[in-house]
Amino acid sequence: MPSTQTLKNASLLACLLLLTIAISIPGAAAITLNPGSSATTTTISQGDPVYIEGIATGHPQAGLQIWFIGYNFAKVTTVQVNEDNTYEYELQKAETANLAPGQYFVLIQHPMMNGRFDVVYDASSGSVVNVQTGKTIYKFTGSGSLQSTDSITALMNAIGSQNIDDTFATVTFYVSQPTVTINPISDKQTGDTFTINGTTSLAAGDELMVEITSSSYIPTSKTQPSGFSGASSTVNVVAGSNGVNTWSFDVDTSSFTPDEYIVKVSGVLQDVTTSTTFNVVCNSTGDTCSLPALTSTVATTAPAVTNTAATTTTIPDTTVSVPSTSIPVTTQRSPVPVALCLGSIAAVLLVRRFA
Repeated sequence: MPSTQTLKNASLLACLLLLTIAISIPGAAAITLNPGSSATTTTISQGDPVYIEGIATGHPQAGLQIWFIGYNFAKVTTVQVNEDNTYEYELQKAETANLAPGQYFVLIQHPMMNGRFDVVYDASSGSVVNVQTGKTIYKFTGSGSLQSTDSITALMNAIGSQNIDDTFATVTFYVSQPTVTINPISDKQTGDTFTINGTTSLAAGDELMVEITSSSYIPTSKTQPSGFSGASSTVNVVAGSNGVNTWSFDVDTSSFTPDEYIVKVSGVLQDVTTSTTFNVVCNSTGDTCSLPALTSTVATTAPAVTNTAATTTTIPDTTVSVPSTSIPVTTQRSPVPVALCLGSIAAVLLVRRFA
């Protein structure tokens, strides 16, 4: 049976062997891209943030170097690695708001064993430089710089060279103009409650303003009744699937008057808007519902009428000879009753309003 000392020596040797293996294993960088707050899509809208997060083993003291490359966009920055080997970087809304639609590349560079970045960006010359040789590899920014896919290809070839001990990982994302849609809305009856909803490319958590106003609404002074009928509020975008997120807004028409209504949906921070219409009609239960007020003034002047009392006069029995004269017969036109005229005017107004 092995002695206790022999077992201790074997255990110590095993620990030293495992430590040697752990030190000799090179660190590696792995990244996951979470556009906005959704981890299932690689497309973001202009004005939404991009989160780069992952794990970098070896806990490099220099941190990680992040390269962003896209159409007329190039940025180099660093991010520190946390104690648990995780890292996270945010490309902020103010930056993505100015990005042109298209594909963008992200490269995460790990300094590896020597603890330094052997390929760096020289801001004074706009060049990518090999630190070991001091030579310029290619122009990254400024006149004569490589664009998009050419730039990321040259960078990967430089860091991947056998004379460079740095390693890297890449990921891509797409930027698009923000969009929002409203699903079709059918006619509603007064008192109905329903939900307006739609889709958007904005990130989950972004805010949209939903405004519903009557087509016949006209702003008035504070001393006049407003006649406003509608609703408005902000709603949050909810995560959907395949890069298409959703939104919804609950509506109660109990205070709505029968009319056509305009629905407008717009981004609170992003420049995006859309609109549609729907109708609210009287319900079919026989209840009375009010119509939008019609402002109409009709000036009517009634002609003066003189009533003459009938008078009986006794005429003496006298024979009067009257020459035979042919008098043309004239039929006086009956005047149109005033009430009928006013009724016709009101009917025309109603037909023009609700046609």
